[in-house]
Amino acid sequence: MTADPDTLRSDWTRRISEAGDASALEALRVAALGKAGEVTALLKTMGSLSPEERQERGPKIHSLREAVTAAIAMRKSDLEGADLDRRLTSERIDLSLPSREAPKGSVHPVSQVMDELAEIFGDMGFAVAEGPEIEDDWHNFTALNIPEAHPARAMQDTFYIAGRDDLVLRTHTSPVQIRTMMKAGAPLRIIAPGRVYRSDSDATHTPMFHQIEGLVIDRGIHMGHLKWTLETFLKAFFERDDVQIRIFPSYFPFTEPSADVQVGWSWEKGRRVIGGADHWMEVAGSGMVHPNVLRNCGLDPEEWQGFAFGCGIDRLAMLKYGMSDLRAFFDGDLRWMKHYGFRFLDVPTLSGGVGA
Repeated sequence: MTADPDTLRSDWTRRISEAGDASALEALRVAALGKAGEVTALLKTMGSLSPEERQERGPKIHSLREAVTAAIAMRKSDLEGADLDRRLTSERIDLSLPSREAPKGSVHPVSQVMDELAEIFGDMGFAVAEGPEIEDDWHNFTALNIPEAHPARAMQDTFYIAGRDDLVLRTHTSPVQIRTMMKAGAPLRIIAPGRVYRSDSDATHTPMFHQIEGLVIDRGIHMGHLKWTLETFLKAFFERDDVQIRIFPSYFPFTEPSADVQVGWSWEKGRRVIGGADHWMEVAGSGMVHPNVLRNCGLDPEEWQGFAFGCGIDRLAMLKYGMSDLRAFFDGDLRWMKHYGFRFLDVPTLSGGVGA
């Protein structure tokens, strides 16, 4: 006589509920639902039953299998919960113990250079200002003396927001200067580091890159103050006293007069090193803030004067740390990061060396 499904159901659910651990529960599962299990054997008898018997016993047999399966799952959950509670009660971790090995993470060179710049300019009395990366046309262009149809707009290779002709991905961090002047007024001394966007890509240009701009607004400001600031900054950043700069006339819509800044460099052991005057390269654009920009920000150019400068943070990192291709900054290659990255404790200080 074939075993009664209802009797088996009661028997198996009781035995499963009494399983003391995971191994005992697994043994019961195999005995009931394995290839040679009792419930499995009962399922195999379905083929030999008459249609009338199959109609009567079939639902009971399937119900038995579902009940046994559900009982096993529930008991397994109970055992795992009890095991977790036991471990939480008995195990202890001493969080004051030192780690067994140093952290694997490292600081990206761009982040490190940003910290270095903030340390240098902070020592000169500059505050750090920030602004949105999606800018409106007025802050990004018009307020900076770049009117509509001005060729400088095309020169910037601007990314416009789809469906919004008045919004762009900022092409420089100069809009931060506008927002800060309008909010804080004068006098003012800030740097504005951050991401900027232009449609350009090669070994020395990427569609997204990092830029820092500096702005000083006060009474009696002149080009001599600008030159001293740039010389002091570059000597501190490259950590060399023989850094030399030279300034050439240039054109930017938001400064007048405008100037390109070049820094001297030389070859040392096959590597380009900043210092000396054997060769020259451009590192920044600068100039006296245009009177129209001051007026747009509510400042009287008869009372207030100022200078501004801007340079690429990624390029500064390349020059200081001997990197050859700007695109590698954004590839996410861990080997590159392991080679050029900084330990998280390498905090820049002027006393210890900003590039320590």
